[in-house]
Amino acid sequence: MSGKRTVCFSHGKESGPWGTKIEALADVAKSCDWQVESLDYQGMDDPDQRVAKLNAWCEFQTEPYVLVGSSMGGHVAASAANQQGRKALGLFLMAPAFYMEGFEQLTPNAPGCPITIVHGWNDDVVPWRNSACFAEPANAKLVLLDDDHRLVNTLDAVCAEFGAFLSRF
Repeated sequence: MSGKRTVCFSHGKESGPWGTKIEALADVAKSCDWQVESLDYQGMDDPDQRVAKLNAWCEFQTEPYVLVGSSMGGHVAASAANQQGRKALGLFLMAPAFYMEGFEQLTPNAPGCPITIVHGWNDDVVPWRNSACFAEPANAKLVLLDDDHRLVNTLDAVCAEFGAFLSRF
């Protein structure tokens, strides 16, 4: 469909391309007249392989797009957006795997596009402070919710933030 903006989802390490969060956010995107795509990274444990797959998808795009990622998918989306320059309209991240112990140097630089990060206060996989460290120099919006890493207990709030984010474009 020519002329349509697209949202591309990148799932986390342990999930799949159409998990609960992605399905809910895809419904939000569709209701805002965006196309949706969700890449399948199952069986790909190496974040660099995932970034290469997303970069290949980005290179193929002729219309504007927003990248969305959860956990490792957040790292992947931010890395690809950073490597793509200013092609991505924006970046919406949920509990992104930034500054993980022993892998701090792998955290990408912030791309030059609008960024919203949603993170749970009670995340025991990726500390919310890691998102705060990324958000501050990136001038990103950071939303902290009373939830854990999966963010399913506050999914309505996540969807509302996503809808507000998409309305910017």
